[in-house]
This record gives sequence, structure tokens and C-alpha cells, in this order.
Amino acid sequence: MRTLRIICRTIVGLLFIFSGFVKGVDPLGFTYKLQEYFEVYHMNWLHNFATPLVVILCMIEFTLGVMLVFGVRPKLTSWLAFVMMFFFTGLTLLSAINNPVSDCGCFGDAIKLTNWETFFKNVVLIIIVIFLVTSNNYSTPAFTKFREIAITTVGACIILFVSIYSLRHLPLIDFLPWKVGNKISEQVVAVPEISESILRYRDIKTGQIYEYTSKTLPWQDSVKWASIKYDTTIKKIIQPYKEAPIHDFVITDENGNIFTDKIVSNPGYQFILVAYDITQTDKDAFTDINKLVAGCDKDSISFVGLSGSIYETIETFRHDVQAMFPFYNVDETALKTMIRSNPGLLLLKNGVVMAKWGWRDIPDYAEVKEKYLLK
Repeated sequence: MRTLRIICRTIVGLLFIFSGFVKGVDPLGFTYKLQEYFEVYHMNWLHNFATPLVVILCMIEFTLGVMLVFGVRPKLTSWLAFVMMFFFTGLTLLSAINNPVSDCGCFGDAIKLTNWETFFKNVVLIIIVIFLVTSNNYSTPAFTKFREIAITTVGACIILFVSIYSLRHLPLIDFLPWKVGNKISEQVVAVPEISESILRYRDIKTGQIYEYTSKTLPWQDSVKWASIKYDTTIKKIIQPYKEAPIHDFVITDENGNIFTDKIVSNPGYQFILVAYDITQTDKDAFTDINKLVAGCDKDSISFVGLSGSIYETIETFRHDVQAMFPFYNVDETALKTMIRSNPGLLLLKNGVVMAKWGWRDIPDYAEVKEKYLLK
């Protein structure tokens, strides 16, 4: 029983650690997901509290996972895990039935699960957790109180550092479609469905079914053709349709002209500044950004800005920060999948993401030129 208990708490603990880490390493991503839920359930007043709530939730989940794996306070942690799983199993059942948001975000952008997949995953977990709670008589502390406090503190500090660093800069691990190394032109195109029609014919005498394609029909065999009769047509999927990882991404100017391919597939170097909401963009960053733009202009390197805000707001902002480069419009949600910073900067070449910077880490042009442009 003790061995089975160790195996079960290790499984649950590792899942808690993984779930807490992948959300903690991208706290803004989980913030956006939480804000979606707030809007669906008419709790918009919680929007401003979403980010600190995310940091706290990730720290609780990750730290509880560490405590489970190391056997810290086994009776307490099993009950805490039960309370957490009971709440989230009920919540995911509600989400699975109503489907307010397509992806619950329980594993961030690392692993996408449907609401029903998340619910069934939670059902399995809560069964294991119930076993841990009901077998508490077989649990024994593995460490002294001092070591338990040390393990718990280290676990909490690790995820807190990861979350705060990722908030102030960029995620330590990038799970987004626009991560460094990805060829964006391939990410914005969906995989088309490939199928063929199968014609089913029935033998007039025996009733046997034959399947043909338009190319294999035995219409030249007069004897065979006379002995069969058309029955039905079925569709055979050879390659299923797969949605593009980056969808609904269209770059337009103020007149509605599309510039997506020109910018994303630029064969040369292409800087893209992302400010998904210009009203919330940090203006102080433009001191360094404008210096970088000056270097790009000198070497004839394209530099553009993308925003989800309306053009009147963008133009007022450009005047305020003296931004001497063109801005284009893109859906705000699509921009949030590019970079977790407002503003954030990307460098592409021939459609491949070469580098990304948060607004606190905007580099000097000389540094960028030496590291990327002279290669």
C-alpha cells in the first residue's frame, strides 16, 4: 500500500509541477486565458487582478506538486490536492458542457487540450487523489520539519523567480508559433484536406460490393460493366485538414490593403514591433526603439509596427513618441501570440524568426548588427 501510495502521489505531483511550470513560464499567456474566462462569466472587474492571480495560482500548483513528489506533509498535501482537483474538475465539467473557451489553458501553450479532454484528465487525477486521501493511515513523513520547510520554500522560490522573470522579460521557454527558428510563412498556411471519392458498385447477381475510383472504373470491360450497378459514393480522407498554428493573421494598412506576405515573407531582414494595445504600450521603451530604427534606416532595413488599436489612436501615439516608422493593423488576439511583451520586437529574415526582445531588453543597433545582420 505504501509503494502504491508513493507511485500515485509522484504521478499527481509531477503533473502539478509540469502544469504549474508551463503556465508559470508564460504568465501573460495564462493571464490572457484567465481574462477570457472573466469576460465569459461577466467578471470583467477581475481583469486587473489576473496577472497577480496567475502568479499565485502557478506558485500554489507547482509548490504543491513538489511537496507531493517529496512526501512533504503527506496528509495535508493529499487533502489540498483533493480540494484543488474537486474545484477544477467541477469547473472543467461546466466548461466542457458550455464550451465558453475552446482551450482551458491548463497546460498553457505547451499542450492544447479540448475541454472534454481536460475534464477526463481531471477525473482520472481526482480518482488517484481520492485514493491518497483515503489511504492516509499509510502515510509517514519522509523528512524533518526543517527539511520540509526548506523543500517547500525552494519549490515556491523557483516558480516565483521563473514567473517574475518571464513577466519582466520574455518566457524562458517559448511555446508560441512565433518562437525563434520557426518559418512563419509555413505557420500561417493551413494543411489542406486531401480526399478522394470512392464509388461503390454492387454485383447484380451476388450482391458483392466493389469499390472503384473514377480512374479504376471498369467501364471498358463490357461484361463486368453490365454485371454491376451503382450503389453509393463514399469520401476517403487521405490527409485531414489541419488548421494553421497562426490563424486569423492579416496585416492591413489604414485603407484595408493587405501587406501580410510582403512583411512576413520579406527575403531580407525585417524588424517587427508589436504593440497589441497602443494605449497600454510602455512609452519609455521608444527611446531605445527610435535609436534602433535610425540604424535600420541608415542600412535600409525594413522596420514596421503592428497594433490592434485604431489608426487615430496609433497616429496620436506615434506623434507622442516620435516613432518614424509605419504602423499596420492586425487583430489584437493574433498579436498576443507573437510575443509576450507590449511593446515587443521581432527580427525576421526570409520569413524565419531570428530573435525576439521584450521592451526592457531592446538592444543597440550595433549589437544587433554584429550578432545577426553581418552573418
